[in-house]
Amino acid sequence: MRRAAAVIGLLALLFMALQPGQVAAQANRTSSPFSNWTAVVVAGDFHAHSGEPTEAFDNARRDVSKALVELGFDKAAIQQFSVRPQRYPADSPRRADAQTIYDALRIRAKTAKAGCLFYLSSHGNPEGAILGEDMLRPHLLAAMLNDACPERPSVVVISACFSGVFIAPLRKSDRLVLTAARPDRASFGCGEDDKYPYFDDCFLSSVAKAKDFAALGAGVQACVARREKETGAEPASEPQVWIGPALRPLLPLYAFNRARPPTP
Repeated sequence: MRRAAAVIGLLALLFMALQPGQVAAQANRTSSPFSNWTAVVVAGDFHAHSGEPTEAFDNARRDVSKALVELGFDKAAIQQFSVRPQRYPADSPRRADAQTIYDALRIRAKTAKAGCLFYLSSHGNPEGAILGEDMLRPHLLAAMLNDACPERPSVVVISACFSGVFIAPLRKSDRLVLTAARPDRASFGCGEDDKYPYFDDCFLSSVAKAKDFAALGAGVQACVARREKETGAEPASEPQVWIGPALRPLLPLYAFNRARPPTP
């Protein structure tokens, strides 16, 4: 009896020794359904539609990564990639090319085995999305994800013109795909002075109210439609959402777990 009481007392002291912020952070890590997911966030280009430089895609990379942490993803499991990595020492992104991204995703997914998220912000055309000097084609991305993240749920977000071309090759029963446009439409907001493309801006502004990725997809669709109407951008890009039949009934289990600031 005395020994049990001593153990309980020791545990109480250890718990009291933790700062409130540490307790909150630990609770977030252990309770989030995304705590054992791996995530890749990529800025695939740095040119505006005019050809001049823009920070829009790298701004999206940086701030989407931060938003994922707030939703319950482990910061250490989020890998960032940029075509100009040396420009962003604070974020320490790696160079954005298909082989480097695939290798990093495959290695990380061996330990973070619960699920995978892939997010790309770039330009696109009916053949795929720009990735530096190359083109990331839909079937190549599907092969990368199928090999690196087998037999686990995955979320793929493609922010690019014509990105609806990715949906058919990426379809899997345990996957959700969200694209910035339908296969035959451009998306908007890639100018020199744009902070984010419209789609990424709507992703970031809608995430605070969404309970899961399905609700987030619907919120982004509505936000983009409003933004395009307000700015006269046409024809409408019509962002697409596809949810695999095996994943759909499980989405309540993947509710967003927003990190709250520690109590003073």
